[in-house]
Amino acid sequence: MPSLGADMTSGTLLEWRVKPGDEVKRGDIVAVVDTSKAEIEVEIFEDGVIDELLVAEGTRVPVGTALATVRAAGGEATAAAPRARAPLTVTSAPPASAPPAPAPPVAAPPVAAPPAHPAPAPHLAVPAPPQPLEEHRLRASPLARRVAEQLGVDLAAVAGSGPAGAITRADVEHAAAGAVTPAAPALAAPAPAAPAPAAPGPAASGAPAPPPSPPAAPAGEPGDRALAMRQAIGALMARSKREIPHYYLQTQIDMSRALAWLAEENLRRPLAERLLSSALLLSAAARAAAATPALNGFWVDEAFRPAEGVHLGVAISLRGGGLVAPALHDADRSSLDELMAGLRDLVTRARAGRLRGSEMSDPTITVTNLGEQGVELVHGVIYPPQVALVGFGAVLERPWAADGMIGARPIVTATLAADHRASDGHAGSRFLTLIDRQLQKPEEL
Repeated sequence: MPSLGADMTSGTLLEWRVKPGDEVKRGDIVAVVDTSKAEIEVEIFEDGVIDELLVAEGTRVPVGTALATVRAAGGEATAAAPRARAPLTVTSAPPASAPPAPAPPVAAPPVAAPPAHPAPAPHLAVPAPPQPLEEHRLRASPLARRVAEQLGVDLAAVAGSGPAGAITRADVEHAAAGAVTPAAPALAAPAPAAPAPAAPGPAASGAPAPPPSPPAAPAGEPGDRALAMRQAIGALMARSKREIPHYYLQTQIDMSRALAWLAEENLRRPLAERLLSSALLLSAAARAAAATPALNGFWVDEAFRPAEGVHLGVAISLRGGGLVAPALHDADRSSLDELMAGLRDLVTRARAGRLRGSEMSDPTITVTNLGEQGVELVHGVIYPPQVALVGFGAVLERPWAADGMIGARPIVTATLAADHRASDGHAGSRFLTLIDRQLQKPEEL
């Protein structure tokens, strides 16, 4: 079970996307995991063949628990551990009853399995659900069941492509897309593009951080998801303010040149390829972070570890409430078009509950932009173990003195919350100044 954030201590395995015998390559999606904030697609970080699935769908296990064993082609099976990311592996598995991760760990599920089943079948690749006959006929992951209920799909009419013929979310969505029936108008009323965020999750995946929580149930109420997310956010932010000595800086930036260039550039582009001012702000922040390494990295084991690249976390509000901050990878080396496309893609998938594990675990510095809400100023709270957070408010017309003249200019207030253990005001001031300089030369972004 990978660590998908500093506030994650456990997760619920919603759905397997592979079965024993499947060949996998680095980057393939092998499972869907439910955290207290979102449903995340888990990637694998090594090539091989799936040997055994160690955790059944619907089971909640601590971070670090082996989910499957993978063998090299023609080789012996080894536990497929999540990608090692020291900065984000900040929590340990609550109970110590299961061994760390030896080769054939069959005892991992009891950490969260119901007490009535102390010894699950040794091969959980083909788990036998509690309900005998009818459930066997309609074997489906908890996520697939919830999506089917939202889309009005009869599971009995869906062919499963998962392990042992289990019905997956993709099967349900394909069935819904191919069904042209009189009932279709009823499916058009709710927002079809966002089934997952407002959905409950296969259970409240448990209280997020501090208190131990009961095993996850296969389904929950929407309020459970919202409550779990608020608890997770609250626990993490409380920890951040308690442990991190924040310092705050702010500056006002004249956006006249940037917006004039943007308007001229967009006139030459088709409507679908036009840029938003957000792309300029993200690019400027990413390049400033690359030039200020003291703000781009992680505080781990009482020491600062600079990151190798700039993976810009972007705060995204979810329709069901709460927020996530997935990464735009290598943002400092991305063009404005790449950043714009990446931003649109992240927002769409975040609100549809289809983010990937690497996007949640990789951010090296986070940006929050509340300008669309009309907010003038935002002082953020650092997302540990990161050491800085950048905030942008709305671009507003302000009196501005330039070249001995006073006039109205579009001004944005940029803020920085930084960790005083890793940097000081001099580095923070340089960072904000670099953002300003970048925005005065938008054609170079």
